[in-house]
Amino acid sequence: MKRSIRISERLLLLGYSLILVFMIVQDWIPIGTLNDVDAIHASRSINELIIVTLIGVIQIVILIALTALFVGKRYPLWAKLWLIIHPSFIFSGALLDWWIPYVFGYGAEERVATYTEMFGDTHSFLPTMNGIVPNTIHTMFHIILLICIILTVYISFTNSSSVKKSR
Repeated sequence: MKRSIRISERLLLLGYSLILVFMIVQDWIPIGTLNDVDAIHASRSINELIIVTLIGVIQIVILIALTALFVGKRYPLWAKLWLIIHPSFIFSGALLDWWIPYVFGYGAEERVATYTEMFGDTHSFLPTMNGIVPNTIHTMFHIILLICIILTVYISFTNSSSVKKSR
């Protein structure tokens, strides 16, 4: 059966590919004012950085592989659930680590010193609130992740015309 890949599926794979690049690059390769590799390396051991990078990369590779396996086909229920729940938990972590302390101040005091040390010299377009500010690269990562979740929900609850015909 020939696959009919929808634009939403292509965008989903593109989004996860961008996140994969982010996961690989963020702590290791200097990209101007978007990250501060020296500050990150001064704050965490190499072993910690390797473990954090591997966990992030493996999670995104699983999401890409699962999407690629069913792209253009009918997604089974377990795949739909995995592709919605897994990134939603990652996004929940971003909310708890970045956005709730930033907007509401909950947990901000514990994060101010570390965030300032690791991300204080990185680019941000948002104002500082509660002593912290999400930097641009993390903000873009979080937005792309949210878009991927929305795309997955859309893909899960809609079917392409060729998928409907093949039932």
